[in-house]
Amino acid sequence: MTAAPPARQRAAAAHASPVADRARRTVDESTIGSTVTTARTRIVGERTGWAADSVVAIVRAGRAGRGVVSRVLRSISSVVTPLGWTIAGLVPVALIAGYAWGWSELVVLGVVGATLGAVAAVYLIGRTRLAVVLAPPPQRVAVGDPALARLQVSNPTRRRSFGQIVDVPVGAEIVPVSIPGLMPGASIERELIVPTARRGRLPLGPVRTVRADPIGLVRRELVWTDALELIVHPRTIDIPSTSSGLVRDLEGQPTRDLTPSDLAFHALREYVPGDDRRHIHWKSTAKTGTFMVRQFEETRRSHLIVALSIASIDFGSDDEFELAVSVTGSLGARAIRDAREVSVVVSAVTPEFAKRAVLALRPLATLTPSRLLDDLAVVEHGPAALGILDVARLAGESARGVSVAFLVVGSTVTPARLRTAAAGFPPAVEVVVILCDPEHVPGRRRLGAFTVVTIGSLSDLRRAMRGAQSW
Repeated sequence: MTAAPPARQRAAAAHASPVADRARRTVDESTIGSTVTTARTRIVGERTGWAADSVVAIVRAGRAGRGVVSRVLRSISSVVTPLGWTIAGLVPVALIAGYAWGWSELVVLGVVGATLGAVAAVYLIGRTRLAVVLAPPPQRVAVGDPALARLQVSNPTRRRSFGQIVDVPVGAEIVPVSIPGLMPGASIERELIVPTARRGRLPLGPVRTVRADPIGLVRRELVWTDALELIVHPRTIDIPSTSSGLVRDLEGQPTRDLTPSDLAFHALREYVPGDDRRHIHWKSTAKTGTFMVRQFEETRRSHLIVALSIASIDFGSDDEFELAVSVTGSLGARAIRDAREVSVVVSAVTPEFAKRAVLALRPLATLTPSRLLDDLAVVEHGPAALGILDVARLAGESARGVSVAFLVVGSTVTPARLRTAAAGFPPAVEVVVILCDPEHVPGRRRLGAFTVVTIGSLSDLRRAMRGAQSW
């Protein structure tokens, strides 16, 4: 038998390949379908037809019924108080035991409990339809500024509403507001004084009304508004510009660091491969016969850093720490308004169960003064935060380009610790320590290579920033 020509073999293979591909796809699809497990396949198993559909319908109905029952139970549990559940459990026990043993006292207790439950259920019937609007004060206020929230309640129905008590959560307190009965279409407005004695994020709302029976078996809360938030900023003061006074940033004045390109000319030197050809000094090149390039002194950049220690050991009291936060906010906000490059950092806090201390700084937002004060509103001191020595060392390690560094501390930091903290910065950085001590006489002194400014209030900070002539 002679072999088929190669052309005929290729034609036969091409004719048979579509059939083989379809067979492989059929096998693959059947294999894939058998490996996929869905809820239907787990429920019906090997059943098919109407039996499978019936099983699926029963399971779906059971799940829907279970969802309805769970919602009803959640609604009941949110309405019935623990005392109500106790009475509900004791009533059938008292009735059954009283009739079984012939104890009339238990029967009377059971009847009284059932009567109290029926009366309590009456208090849950109906729903008061009111339109409640809670108008908060401005989103951001400073410590001590007056802040008023307005609560407006109106009756949009055609019937007179009953008088009731409206609960308004303000911070950690709940302020009850008495609302009298309102005629159809009538409205009433109440003012709420929002406490701003302490900085932080103050929750406001949601407004609720509570319907409950006198005994306390049932209680239903109706929420009328969403929860709001008020940010109470630390108190700050407007200080002189950071370009004058105490902060002589030396912007544009040369340092001892040499650079191939800047503003302050230093000297000429011979050209080396890699130098920028734009800095070749052609007159000197023509005189010497060799290429000569200009060399410059690097100028200081307008970059400030404000470092706040939030370690409890660095402050003698809460008043000192609050003053330090206000000082940090005043310095940072002034630098931001002056369009300077500024960094504001605070100590990192080590978690309670951490094996090692967290040696890091937490930078605060410096895009706008409001963003900075938002972050400072929630800063708190604690024993697990880094002290000023670690804060200064970490800030000094990242102080490239920094010209002036402010270290804000309390009265418990000794001069020896201040020297160690200031030594963490490069010699070219001007270090200014702001020591917050309301019990000490304000003033400024030079301590080695850095300056210590002692203040007892924010007004002292304004005097210090004006320069030497103000002291």
